[in-house]
Amino acid sequence: MLPLLQGIRVLDFTTIVLGPYATQTLGDLGADVIKIEPLQGDLFRTVRPGRSRSMGAGFMGFNRNKRSLAIDLKRPESRAVLERLVVDADAVVHNMRPKAAEPLGLDYEQLARIKPDLVYAFAPGYDQGGPNANEPAYDDIVQAAAGVAALNANAQGEPRYLSTILCDKVGGLHLAIAVATGLAHRARTGKGCCIEAPMFESTVAFLMSEQLGGATFVPALGPTGYDRLAAPNRKPYRTQDGFMAILPYNGTHWAAFFEIIGRAEIAHSPQVQDPVLRSQSVDSLYAIIAEVAPTRTTAAWLASLRAADIPCARVNSVGELLQDPHLLATGFFREYDHPTEGRLRAPRSPFRWHGGSETADRHAPRPGGDSRAVLTEAGFEAGEIDRLVADRVIGVDDGTE
Repeated sequence: MLPLLQGIRVLDFTTIVLGPYATQTLGDLGADVIKIEPLQGDLFRTVRPGRSRSMGAGFMGFNRNKRSLAIDLKRPESRAVLERLVVDADAVVHNMRPKAAEPLGLDYEQLARIKPDLVYAFAPGYDQGGPNANEPAYDDIVQAAAGVAALNANAQGEPRYLSTILCDKVGGLHLAIAVATGLAHRARTGKGCCIEAPMFESTVAFLMSEQLGGATFVPALGPTGYDRLAAPNRKPYRTQDGFMAILPYNGTHWAAFFEIIGRAEIAHSPQVQDPVLRSQSVDSLYAIIAEVAPTRTTAAWLASLRAADIPCARVNSVGELLQDPHLLATGFFREYDHPTEGRLRAPRSPFRWHGGSETADRHAPRPGGDSRAVLTEAGFEAGEIDRLVADRVIGVDDGTE
């Protein structure tokens, strides 16, 4: 954890992946993130594998550096708890549709009356100004609707989902940026704000930055899409013993590549050195890579390409990343002992604070594992907390199942 946001308290009402990824990012940067979840916990806790019912691998991958308060927000008694928490908070974050947030007392208007300078950020599925405002949205739905599945079509033209929770995580990054920007706005003006970061629009903006293509111009100069990315010969190339990425990008790279493969006559041709002509004929250039790649081993290619400073990489499986030499050298995967789940491994935050020091990460919490501590900090007496627990308004998890 980097203590850059130390002193900032975030009330995190998010669930599943999009919101938790956003708030984990804020927690990684030092914010005090209080994960507020139902008594049974976030549904994503049950995603397998896992050693216990409430602490699945998927959940732990998105919920480090947080504390957990379990509360039944549908109970009227929860309103007093909520108000006292909001008074001391800097930001409230959720990924619900407003029609779901309002009955729980979590709409901006209600919370801003309690805390006028509150930073409020939420990520619905769709922009609330459009006809899909109340549509439910999950990653597969947005991969389909935003064009991701179509871009990832197989050789028969059938759309396919990417094997990662792409849209949730893209949306999560946008939501984290929204919170950080809101905090900066408050620091500059003293005023709170409400920022919407819809998942569908975040994904479309992310995708269409390059995919708008010819439709950038009015009238259009051609279809949507980025020709280089759609080139049939843009692919991992088969070598003698595996697959790898080979990406000469500028004229210097291409000239060096053709020298390496013994085709110096092509190296300084207009097709290679003129960036416009190179862009127009990039698939034929990639075809040459595909033709020659099988003539050498991956290790031999890596040696010669790196010596010429040509971008390249071995194709890794996800499992092979655990032994990647660079990640091992940077200590990216860390092992640690969780108080209830035993010995675990996790990727660290990718951020580096040059000149600063890290503090230890907080383990992903059990549902309600911090309920008493959070309520005590909010000014509740021990007897009050005991009554809330006895009445099943608040949940407390002692680590046993």
